[in-house]
Amino acid sequence: MRIALHSEIRDGAIDDYRTNHARIPDALAETFSRIGIHDWTIWRSGHRLFHLVECDDWDAAVAALEDDPADHAWQADIGRFVEVFRDADGAEGTAPLEEVWDLRSQIA
Repeated sequence: MRIALHSEIRDGAIDDYRTNHARIPDALAETFSRIGIHDWTIWRSGHRLFHLVECDDWDAAVAALEDDPADHAWQADIGRFVEVFRDADGAEGTAPLEEVWDLRSQIA
């Protein structure tokens, strides 16, 4: 499955976010592989970040991360630069964004 997320960088933290997110810890990459997250790409527009995640099951992955020490350490570190995650309606939350259209699905 492929899902998209939206988050926002804290004011004045873009350069620090870029520097600290140039590479995630190997332990977290291993966790992602184990729980079925196969790819994660992040794009930035101003202070907004857009994430594209390829995974087996997003809800199961999020549940698996709840007690994962590598994820907890990463969130404590990178969380210094991230203001908020937003859902499809713009409210706070990590629910995936609404998919409106997909060319691959249309031409399949």
